[in-house]
Amino acid sequence: MDRRDDGNTAKLTREQKGRFVATCWIGQIYKHIPDPKPAYVADWADMPEWQRETDSDIFERIEQDL
Repeated sequence: MDRRDDGNTAKLTREQKGRFVATCWIGQIYKHIPDPKPAYVADWADMPEWQRETDSDIFERIEQDL
């Protein structure tokens, strides 16, 4: 996240924040693992609740630190 966003990430829902982290993760997995396990690249709806919450927490922690 770029400081130039002037807090606009605050307008995102917690789910949108988590989905962003999950999408970035999936992109990195495909970049480094040619044939990843399905759980590594699961769609948001197929992820366990704890993983969705963790991804949302990751975004919010980064957001706070900026």
